[in-house]
Amino acid sequence: MPLALLAATAGHAQQAPIVQRLYDGPAPGSEHWRSPERTVKTATGAIVSNVRDPELLAYLPAPDKATGRAVIILPGGGLRVLGIDRQMMEVIQRLNARGTAAFVLKYRLLQTADVPAPASATGVAAAPPRWPDYPPLAIRNANANPSPQDTALSEVLRFAVADTRRAFAMIRINRTRWKVDPDRIGMIGISAGGGVAIGTLLANDPTARPTFIASIFGPALQDVTVKTDAPPLFIVTETGHGPVTDGLEALTTLWRAARRPVEEHIFDVPPGGLANSLWLNRFIEWLGEQRID
Repeated sequence: MPLALLAATAGHAQQAPIVQRLYDGPAPGSEHWRSPERTVKTATGAIVSNVRDPELLAYLPAPDKATGRAVIILPGGGLRVLGIDRQMMEVIQRLNARGTAAFVLKYRLLQTADVPAPASATGVAAAPPRWPDYPPLAIRNANANPSPQDTALSEVLRFAVADTRRAFAMIRINRTRWKVDPDRIGMIGISAGGGVAIGTLLANDPTARPTFIASIFGPALQDVTVKTDAPPLFIVTETGHGPVTDGLEALTTLWRAARRPVEEHIFDVPPGGLANSLWLNRFIEWLGEQRID
């Protein structure tokens, strides 16, 4: 991915990230993949597809501000693409300003022949945005996977979780160079990235246990069991997001039943209207209240 493009997605110049491959050779299990990775520029950032060589993009705070805290950010895109935009870069800037290292994970995706190009302006006045009529989805054990029988997507979810676990290991390997405390690594999952974050927790890998999880309209994509030591959970979503909202409410219920810290915010905004201004300040406060910040 062009690093200059990622650095320029914010409103002003930002230092290019350090790029760290997760594996020395082809990623285990997908060695036969051949589709080349692609990046399409959009009005607000970039869309990445066909990731087969997972990478960490490390955005580090100034050395004199580093606190040892770190966050792995899992972009969304239905396990088919990764969206990296100005809003994500704003989150990274806020974290860096507080001395927290931010790591954007480019995890493996479903291999696709083509990615739709971003829609261009037509000059025709658009109708007010409306949420689609989502088909009903039976949600059990907070599992809001809309395609549980899709074997290709299930495989990619397993790969994405494996990549996230490897990301924890890679941060630990580089902890001195990146000034990170390996016991203070949280996760922020956006859309499908939220499902990957929950999946990583459910893998029960003690070396990849986050200090917290924040899910930005990203429900679980598999059955969830909440242990008595589950990390604090912060949820943000929209009223009209159908099974996404229902799945996240179910996730909140499970966390509460286990008597674990959870905070959920549901905003009644149009599609695409979940701006950082609605939730980011509260998220930063919440980190402090949970003694995570």
